[in-house]
Amino acid sequence: MAEALDLHTVGDLLHHYPRRYAERGELTALSELPLDEHVTVVAQVADARVHTFNSAKGRGQRLEVTITDGSGRLQLVFFGKGVHKPHKDLLPGTRAMFAGKVSLFNRKLQLAHPAYELLRGDGEDVAAWAGALIPIYPATTKLESWKIAKAVDAALPSAVEAVDPLPVALREGRGLVGLSEALQKVHRPRTKADIEDARQRLKWDEAFVLQVALARRRHADGQLPAVARRPVEGGVLDAFDATLPFTLTEGQVRVSREIFGELAAEHPMHRLLQGEVGSGKTMVALRAMLGVVDAGGQAAMLAPTEVLAQQHHRSVTEMMGELAEGGMLGGAEHATKVVLLTGSMGAAARRQALLDLVTGEAGIVIGTHALIEDKVQFHDLGLVVVDEQHRFGVEQRDALRGKGKQPPHLLVMTATPIPRTVAMTVFGDLETSVLDQLPAGRSPIASHVVPAADKPHFLARAWERVREEVENGHQAYVVCPRIGDEEEPKKKSAEDEAEKRPPLAVLEVAEQLSGGPLAGLRVEVLHGRMHPDDKDAVMRRFAAGDVDVLVATTVIEVGVNVPNATAMVIMDADRFGVSQLHQLRGRVGRGSAAGLCLLVSEMPEASAARQRLNAVASTLDGFELSRIDLEQRREGDVLGQAQSGVRSSLRMLAVIDDEDVIVAAREEATAVVEADPELERHPELRVALGALLDEEREEYLDKG
Repeated sequence: MAEALDLHTVGDLLHHYPRRYAERGELTALSELPLDEHVTVVAQVADARVHTFNSAKGRGQRLEVTITDGSGRLQLVFFGKGVHKPHKDLLPGTRAMFAGKVSLFNRKLQLAHPAYELLRGDGEDVAAWAGALIPIYPATTKLESWKIAKAVDAALPSAVEAVDPLPVALREGRGLVGLSEALQKVHRPRTKADIEDARQRLKWDEAFVLQVALARRRHADGQLPAVARRPVEGGVLDAFDATLPFTLTEGQVRVSREIFGELAAEHPMHRLLQGEVGSGKTMVALRAMLGVVDAGGQAAMLAPTEVLAQQHHRSVTEMMGELAEGGMLGGAEHATKVVLLTGSMGAAARRQALLDLVTGEAGIVIGTHALIEDKVQFHDLGLVVVDEQHRFGVEQRDALRGKGKQPPHLLVMTATPIPRTVAMTVFGDLETSVLDQLPAGRSPIASHVVPAADKPHFLARAWERVREEVENGHQAYVVCPRIGDEEEPKKKSAEDEAEKRPPLAVLEVAEQLSGGPLAGLRVEVLHGRMHPDDKDAVMRRFAAGDVDVLVATTVIEVGVNVPNATAMVIMDADRFGVSQLHQLRGRVGRGSAAGLCLLVSEMPEASAARQRLNAVASTLDGFELSRIDLEQRREGDVLGQAQSGVRSSLRMLAVIDDEDVIVAAREEATAVVEADPELERHPELRVALGALLDEEREEYLDKG
């Protein structure tokens, strides 16, 4: 049990909640079983037949059992010596629980050699027995739901000893049942009302304990000292603003005001800046960095990849012009130096960059994790901007923050819009700013799904559209899931198995396009395994208009800004996540000409993958898409350690659906922590926090 489901203690078992409940008097839905997943169903045998067949090993037997739920049917198959017992047990009319992995045979769903448990009245009151709720637990091939149920039965008496983390006043004020009662009701409910009582209480446990952890971190951060970085009139920021060829959006002005207010305080800013793809987050971050330079400090921007670091460096120096040429001939009066620091830089350039940082010559540094190395020293680090937060561990962020004389201010940017509840749960230690307007001059992006398998002529038309864009003086991206020089494609998913073909690759697609539908156009490739200088050279040529079509992997996902690129074709689009597709699409329509994004897929119309693509094509609202994305993934993906530093152990709380619980829990947690930061009056809550955050994670949260 420990290995199969990560259940090691009685507490773990008691918090392994049923996924759903089947009623003996009701049949469960067979029509929506997921392929390749382990399922438990309650159903009735409609038919059972033994077939004899000849094979290389001689005559064999196969038992085929059809089970029904009134709306759908499912076939069970048993072979060889395993036929005899089920043939005796599974007579027509028999009701049982069946567990196994759903597979596809002859285009029909089936369970091969499922485990089963017969459901008998055994002389009990038949009406009570028929109405009983059967808990169906998350299970594995080695450990069926009913075996877990028996283990829970043995453990349930100890639920009375469970330490209740919710303060009594909170519990009574919210009308929540006690923890031991909730555990009894969730595992062995008598009525559906029992289940609701238990779920409401257990959701509160998860939301409240997590929000207390985040509230303690916010409180601790508020006690830290920091150097106030107050704006200076007539400095580099004013000079920069005077050169802008456009006016800032209302959102950019509002968010900048929030940031400058916090930079002027004597404890560190901890702010999350999120917004739509292309909403101008980099502009807001750059103005904050210039404000810190004016106040005598330095600013560092941490990017997750070399391509993105180089892109940011290029766009920042272009936006600043002569203001980025501090210390050079021709540099403006208030100029500062903007340096790039990445792992692949030559020794001489690296030495110079390090020298510029330690002397304070460089006011702004943009780099990858190379900024974190011990050798990197700053003169006076005042602000850290982390781009694409979800790609950095908190340890990395902390190492950079530790380079200031006092903790520097922190601005975290995410290019993937996050629903409010997720921001409160994952980034609950940060204040949040949202940019929800696109700058003037941005063009709409039309998105369409191209069903390559059903309608191959649609794909031919897609390449014609790319040629038309190029003939009109524009450029295009073609994105593929794979590079193409790997020895073995990545592990195949169930959908790959069905297709029997690996994901499309950059190198192969570029070759096919150059010799086929895009012959005569200037086609180049870009991917993560190219030498950084080569990647940079390709991006420079593309930005300069010397390349018509760039065939790339997702290295172009964020930060790449080529206003003349108007079309994007995403091959095997079903292999990308919703947020990733939205990010990629944001690379076109960045200028005055309209953008076009074509999502190519061979998946059938009815598949979940195609529904996902239809959702992306139907809206440009990143916040709406992030909700869809989250609903299709497990909570743990959202609350993984890389993001929150806490166990992805939300078993009952759904961060999208339970907004009211999360908001209320945050308010309650903040009040408790403000009144009792060390939780001395709440020993049970301290115990629960200890279970949520082991030592390593506690330290991780403390670092922030």
